[in-house]
Amino acid sequence: MNSFFTCIHDFLLEYLPKQKGFSENTIISYRQVLNLLISYLRTELKMPVKKIGFDTFNRAIVLAFLDWLENVRQCGATTRNHRLMVMRSFFDYAGIQDCTQVALSLEVNDVPIKKAQGRIVDYLSEKALESLLAQPRQSKSKDLRNLVFMTLMYDSAARCSEMLNLRIHDLRIGVEYPTVHLLGKGNKPRVVPLMQQTAEHCRRYLSVFHAGHNMDDFVFYTVIHGKRKPMSADAVALFMAKYCNHAKEKCPEMPDNLHPHMIRHTRAMHLYRSGMPLHLLSQTLGHASEQSTRIYAYADTEMKRAAMEKADALRGNNPPPPAIWEDNEDMILALAGLR
Repeated sequence: MNSFFTCIHDFLLEYLPKQKGFSENTIISYRQVLNLLISYLRTELKMPVKKIGFDTFNRAIVLAFLDWLENVRQCGATTRNHRLMVMRSFFDYAGIQDCTQVALSLEVNDVPIKKAQGRIVDYLSEKALESLLAQPRQSKSKDLRNLVFMTLMYDSAARCSEMLNLRIHDLRIGVEYPTVHLLGKGNKPRVVPLMQQTAEHCRRYLSVFHAGHNMDDFVFYTVIHGKRKPMSADAVALFMAKYCNHAKEKCPEMPDNLHPHMIRHTRAMHLYRSGMPLHLLSQTLGHASEQSTRIYAYADTEMKRAAMEKADALRGNNPPPPAIWEDNEDMILALAGLR
């Protein structure tokens, strides 16, 4: 194994978990970025793995990769910037381990962060959500699993990674007030209440998929070569895309491209519209700060429109009264601080 891949190995398995203390989910996201970078070199530049090394990289290659993310994979500026920050971190580590790579590290750090436009929150209308959840046929075991996954994900507003990491002992569904225990970013735990209907879905699912279960088993899994493996994010994206395409035939409100995180956005928007205060919504979502939750307030044009219509109704659609300083030159000068 050449020095480049040895460095990746040490970066992911030694540096990030043992020296930086990063969570497992964060390390997974770093691994995905580096895998994506290798995939770009192999598929787009037709470069064999054995030819990939530190001498492959320069500022131009990194910029070309970032452009490919935006133009081909349709990634937004925020995602692009995250990929760049991962590469900066990796090449900084390479420079620490081998001083001959410091120049490359400086080159990568010279690639600018791209200014992100105002964030657009993609979410489903209630009609679109209803249509999506109507697609799985509960008589089929996989469809039952997928329905419970989407229902639980929506009710708990969980991230896809949090859902995939769920174990049976995280579900408290045989009680009067059911809950799910989620482990979020930075290994921060939170408890989210569940509706009784969701708890009933989960009980039925466990009776089919986890008869005689071990409480430490993953809730959602796939069977590969006769062995249970945790379900992957790609598997979730695939079944959601399939249901989205079918739902769109009858529901024009369905978006063209449904991604798992949109279910979380949908629950957040529905809770916000129902009147949940931002600080409680922030806790439900597991956000580190309330600032992250404000995107739902900014995004809700329907609430803004309703408020404007209410204001119009209150004043009877009459124009506002003239300002008291209109045609009063002395008051205008005083308000401007000139007197």
